[in-house]
Amino acid sequence: MNKLLAPIQVGHYTMKNRLVMAPMTRSRAELDGTPGTLAVEYYAQRAEVGLIVSEGAQPSEDGQGYLTTPGIYTDAHVEGWRKITSAIHDKGSRLFIQLMHAGRMSHPDNTPHHRLGVAPSAIAPGTPMFTMKGMQDIPIPRPMTREDIRQTIADFRLAARRAVEAGADGVEIHGANAYLIQQFFAPSANDRTDEYGGSIQNRARFAIEVVKAVAEEIGAARTAIRLSPGTTMWGIDEGAEGPALYRYLVAELNHLGLAYLHVMHQGNEPLLKDIRALWTQPLILNRPGRSREHVGVDIASGLADLESYGQMILANPDFITRLKTNAPMNEADRSTFFGGTAQGYIDYPALAG
Repeated sequence: MNKLLAPIQVGHYTMKNRLVMAPMTRSRAELDGTPGTLAVEYYAQRAEVGLIVSEGAQPSEDGQGYLTTPGIYTDAHVEGWRKITSAIHDKGSRLFIQLMHAGRMSHPDNTPHHRLGVAPSAIAPGTPMFTMKGMQDIPIPRPMTREDIRQTIADFRLAARRAVEAGADGVEIHGANAYLIQQFFAPSANDRTDEYGGSIQNRARFAIEVVKAVAEEIGAARTAIRLSPGTTMWGIDEGAEGPALYRYLVAELNHLGLAYLHVMHQGNEPLLKDIRALWTQPLILNRPGRSREHVGVDIASGLADLESYGQMILANPDFITRLKTNAPMNEADRSTFFGGTAQGYIDYPALAG
């Protein structure tokens, strides 16, 4: 427990402990992408942890996948996020805004411009998505031209600058969970024959170019990335070369001096150990479904420098206090995860004073 609660340097900042709130889509933003009015309290309640990684915020209209997710590219978005960052800083915690481009995981009915999603190739994920008209199949996306790729990289760059303008301490680029960046990694989503498809180096190219652009814009010490090696959700299959791609990618990114790497672990322990060996900056490890009895195990072993948790922190704003006192944890209510009101958002009870 002592090591878990010890400060650690991440980028420019000393985090007050090594526990991280993982990014979680909550779908409670306004229709224009401005964070909802309850978001300030939601995030401030959970600022016992040293670092909060926000829910994914789209860097552009093309980047939106789901209804009522926040953006970070307009003045209104910046003003909304500024209230959140101020509340988090008042509690002594830090915020990295996650930049999430959904790619093909999108439906025209969910975006401001009602256009098809963009992706490496014209391959649909083969899954439905919730829209204002109910569940609908996700259509075949529009394959990105080289100009689309250049524009998308520019969108990430702009969103990173806007995040810093909003007071965020940095940004986490979402390269996981079957969204745009991981779509480039997977042959099941990327059958390109140009410099962005085929070989490991080509399929990793887009991710590296996005990270370099963001680091150039706001500084490497404010730039991070999240990866989920081996994810197979929503039609993603990285193939037999998947582990080799991640070894190459992590080694290349390690040269850039980023704030941290956030890994959502999918069970390949040898690959995870290789990533730990290749990565010399702080590493955040997320193991979905981990129980409270195992909190701190990866930090104690040296496999991770920080650990991130989603549902346990969602349901327990005073997560660290409960760990310290061995108090019981609230259970997360899955029926209130996405959309809705204060219920299941800001009404989880804290321990009595």
